[in-house]
Amino acid sequence: MSPHAASLTPAKIDRMLVWRYIFAGLCASLDSIGLARFAFTPLIPELIEARWFSTSAVVYLAAANLAGYVCGALVGRPIASHLASEHVLRLMMVLISAAFFACAIPLSFSWYFGWRFVSGIAGGVVMVLVAGTILPHVPPARKGTAGGAIFLGLGLGIAGSGTIIPLLLGLGLAQTWIGLGIISIVLTAASWFAWPSSQLHPNAERPKTQAGRGTHFGRSVKLLYVQYALMAAACVPPMVFLADFIARGLGHGTHAGSVFWAIYGLGAIAGPPLYGYLADRLSAGSTVRLTSLIMAVILLAFCATDNLVTLAILTAVVGTFAPGIVPLFLARVHEVVAHNGPRQNIAWTRASIISAAALAAAAYGCSALFNATGGNYRLLFLTAAAVLVIALLTGFLVQAKPSHSHAAQDNA
Repeated sequence: MSPHAASLTPAKIDRMLVWRYIFAGLCASLDSIGLARFAFTPLIPELIEARWFSTSAVVYLAAANLAGYVCGALVGRPIASHLASEHVLRLMMVLISAAFFACAIPLSFSWYFGWRFVSGIAGGVVMVLVAGTILPHVPPARKGTAGGAIFLGLGLGIAGSGTIIPLLLGLGLAQTWIGLGIISIVLTAASWFAWPSSQLHPNAERPKTQAGRGTHFGRSVKLLYVQYALMAAACVPPMVFLADFIARGLGHGTHAGSVFWAIYGLGAIAGPPLYGYLADRLSAGSTVRLTSLIMAVILLAFCATDNLVTLAILTAVVGTFAPGIVPLFLARVHEVVAHNGPRQNIAWTRASIISAAALAAAAYGCSALFNATGGNYRLLFLTAAAVLVIALLTGFLVQAKPSHSHAAQDNA
């Protein structure tokens, strides 16, 4: 036996396996949400200019992925009751790769809408299954950090949409979709053998799924859903309107808007690992309250300054928010629904569905408010700040008290 092999203690081997599993999760989140959702945003002008679709049609195509995401979040756990989770995750990544290649061929609106919807379904399935597949292998004190590492792919996708897409577009629109498909295949192949094996009979999850349909949670978990929905809705104004605010609202042009989107992307990369780390160190509940307060102040600051340097700093901070709250609320679910893996998975699935619905509703609501007020960006930021204050107050009502009997029905 070599000295190197002898130095591989069981504890070191376990840590290596955990990081291998986390790598698989990062690849899945980058592929299914980071690229499949966020890479579409910078492609919207190109789809219109190339006359592939009309402006109104592109709006529906943008919504197709999010609608599919809600459906995927609903069907993810039922699918996992018939197939091992790692097989489902691999299949979803294959479907996303296929969707990228299919979008390189603009056969019709229904063809495009269908494939965007399929990629959304796959993303929703990944989001509800990936944490439950990996986190059981992670020590309790590191679950927040691990969740942040898994969902780092969301931030990488936001940042990548502002860097990789312009490079690919130099080759052409169809070639851009093919390039995204190749990246997706690479991510799928790199993670294929990195997933933990569930070692479950296909029917082993069925009782949990059936029980999940009748699973009831108490007041604290329901308030947690409300808080997550509010914070998800507050993500929308900066995520959707910030670059346009710089470009047209302040009159600095599209180049400045692109620079600010890149700054937002840098913040997005930092968000998931930072929030996950804070959840481990301060507790998820404390981090949620701190984040709500800080982001409310940041959004109010957007309403009070026109200075580009100040706005750039604010943009980097607010960029951490949208991808960061995903691992943060995953950790919060594990705090509130204590010591019960199946119920935690059910609670997280429902939280994912509710947050996705809140994102969609907020997107339509913000668009309506923007049009009704003649393009008032600052009112959108002010509204988001007010929503975060409500989320902060809601958080004080959510308690995490580990106890017996499913944590006393999760603090009913």
